[in-house]
Amino acid sequence: MKLLKSLGLALLMGATSLSLSVRAEDTVKVGVLHSLSGTMAISETSLRDVLLFTFDEINAKGGVMGKKIEPVVVDGASNWPLFAEKAKQLLEEDKVAVTFGCWTSVSRKSVLPVFEKDNGLLFYPVQYEGEELSKNIFYTAEAVNQQATPAVDYLLAQGKKKFYLLGSDYVYPQTTNLVLLEYLLSKGVPLENIGGGFKKDESGKIISAGKYTPFGHTDYQQIVAEIKQFAAGGKACVINTLNGDTNVPFFKEYAAAGLTAETCPVCSFSISEDEFRGLPAKQLVGQLGCWTYFMSIKSPANKKFVADFQAWLKKSTVPGIVKEGRVTCSPMVLSYDGVYLWKAAVEKAKSFEVEKVVAALESGLSFDGPGGKVTTQKNHHLTKNVFIGETKADGQFKILKEYKDVFGEPFLKGTFKAKEAKK
Repeated sequence: MKLLKSLGLALLMGATSLSLSVRAEDTVKVGVLHSLSGTMAISETSLRDVLLFTFDEINAKGGVMGKKIEPVVVDGASNWPLFAEKAKQLLEEDKVAVTFGCWTSVSRKSVLPVFEKDNGLLFYPVQYEGEELSKNIFYTAEAVNQQATPAVDYLLAQGKKKFYLLGSDYVYPQTTNLVLLEYLLSKGVPLENIGGGFKKDESGKIISAGKYTPFGHTDYQQIVAEIKQFAAGGKACVINTLNGDTNVPFFKEYAAAGLTAETCPVCSFSISEDEFRGLPAKQLVGQLGCWTYFMSIKSPANKKFVADFQAWLKKSTVPGIVKEGRVTCSPMVLSYDGVYLWKAAVEKAKSFEVEKVVAALESGLSFDGPGGKVTTQKNHHLTKNVFIGETKADGQFKILKEYKDVFGEPFLKGTFKAKEAKK
């Protein structure tokens, strides 16, 4: 009897371990590395949500090469060194095939050496300053020439002649504004028509352009007074790379000073529909934004994406998920596009191995996403459409202009040559 019981137990344990191994063989682990707490959670939680939605959408259609995606979600907690620790955990302990994550450039730069050392693969979805190319990162994000320079082109075409540069004090705004300084000078805008101030090194070379405030800064009285004086002669605008909720006191002060979208428009690069949920949208009516996606795009692909995401939210059981008043935005769509591009690369390579997947991505793969067709490039960026939008009272954008199939170029510093300013 004891022998039969032992035999039965052994058979049961064998069957259980077999079913667990079969289950493991039927899934592929995928990392999600975003801040779900701390100051960046307001933006990054939405990327976690859209990734889980995308995984469910793909799993419902049979997964990737017959394997269901098994998400491993970790919290970077708006703590840049912690991002590196979490990346190490995903790659070395969880053995994920790919990771989708990071928002700020400092978080991306924190994890980059980890992905290179462990030969992992990261998809990065948020507009950034360029000047980087890693064999282990795919930048679905907007490069400077897919957001900042098209915005300047649009403003120049609208007759703007003076540009005030304002941003948060970190790498993305600082690098972007140095590129924009060169770009404006190459378009014949004289140095005295570029506001915000400059810092020079001992040789007299400009090493910083624009005015910068720390994260969470609240007092914009002096800066807005400076902008008002700068704009007094007309034909002026503000290029805004302020990040997060510091936009609220800036725009309140801007409105209180009597500035308007007509007298001195502000073009913002870090305010999308998702950020508008926490901003006074009525105070921003008529201001400009530039992204490679707007929720207001009228296309069957976008209509389906928005409806499917809203339907997923309603039935979602993700702990703590916000279901009301949700919108879609460019970083969310670029996260969504990234998952489908990774899936296409795996299926082309017939492998989850990073080298083979990267080679497939570098060969040029396309996906018809909610913002239009996106295509991978050999330099790990995407060719995609760029849109200029005007903000409306409901926190949406009215699309004013579209630039089709803009090639992502990360290395722009030093490529624009100053020309004689027009008299």
